[in-house]
Amino acid sequence: MTDTPSSSRFAFAGVAFAFLATMLGTTLPTPLYPLYREAFGFSQLTITVIFAAYAVGVIGALLLTGRWSDQLGRRPLLLAGLAASAASDLLFLAGDGLTWLIVARVVSGVSAGIFTGTATVAVIELAPEARKRQATLLATAVNMGGLGLGPVCAGLLGEYAPGPLLLPYGAHLGLLLLGVLAVLRAPETVTRAARPDLRWQRPSVPPAVRGLFLPAATAGFAGFAVLGFFTATAPAFMKGVLGQDNLALIGLVAGVVFFASTLGQWLQERLPQAWRLPLGCAVVVLGALLVGAGIARASLAVFLAGALVAGFGQGVGFRAGLGAVATASPADQRGAVTSTFFVIAYVALSIPVVGIGLVSRLVGLAPTGVGFSVLVALLSAAALVSLWRRRPATAAG
Repeated sequence: MTDTPSSSRFAFAGVAFAFLATMLGTTLPTPLYPLYREAFGFSQLTITVIFAAYAVGVIGALLLTGRWSDQLGRRPLLLAGLAASAASDLLFLAGDGLTWLIVARVVSGVSAGIFTGTATVAVIELAPEARKRQATLLATAVNMGGLGLGPVCAGLLGEYAPGPLLLPYGAHLGLLLLGVLAVLRAPETVTRAARPDLRWQRPSVPPAVRGLFLPAATAGFAGFAVLGFFTATAPAFMKGVLGQDNLALIGLVAGVVFFASTLGQWLQERLPQAWRLPLGCAVVVLGALLVGAGIARASLAVFLAGALVAGFGQGVGFRAGLGAVATASPADQRGAVTSTFFVIAYVALSIPVVGIGLVSRLVGLAPTGVGFSVLVALLSAAALVSLWRRRPATAAG
């Protein structure tokens, strides 16, 4: 039976919705962290450890299941990711202490790790012919849009609805159910291998790509460190430094960095290719310094401006860096190089925020936040200098 245009559009939209719903769930706890601190007496360090557990799940799933959808089919992996997302919600609903919350975040990370690769490819494959050229960007927008909507939705429900530690996860379970129904109705786009090869994806970077990979990965590390900062510790800085405890506002500030990233990824196509990654680095430098200035001056406006600018720069730099590295890699090693790039990105999402939790216990939140912002700016500047030094060699080649 041949798919009709309407059924093709429905399958594309359904899988995109499942992608958005799953990624939304991964950032749902962000504005709720202050409530967990009050309910369980957690320190800021404990909150950052809970958040960092997410990256453990993501990295593990990326390395273990990165090639599985090529072997088993897209639909089984999408359903597994939705199941992991639902399991995370149930763990949060039942959680009554640190262990439960850490396990919930690890499982949430597993759902993101499965969906990051599988759903991106599935959305591209299911895109109607009229949308094929924009399919990659649409998949990216769904990914980042979901990450941005998570804190916004949870902040609104946490501030203005009853059961702030229950209702967000219950509502998300409803979205996941719709996602399951959509995936079940979507056609499979690959043929299951007769003998599936389920070996883990070993990170590697071939020598010919390392000169470009290093500055691109450095820029990616800096950009994802910013995303981790706003997802894990923005609530603490909003309340402890800026004097803002409205959960809806906290969720909005945490969400705008992802919305700005989506905009940056979209607009980078309009820039000359050679300038995309350097410009992304330069904008992250500016954004990080604005974030630091907002913390130092206790200015919400400057802090928010920093989130917007840094998020935009992260979007430009991340898409440009990943695209350049993938293009420069040999075809038979492209998957491994891409996986390595994502592993570095998700390490950046977790390790720096744990450092913030540790250092803030010694010197306080404000000095720690300013120091973090300066370090991110220096990392991005180092990547920019490295890229600038490569230009003559690239031109000569």
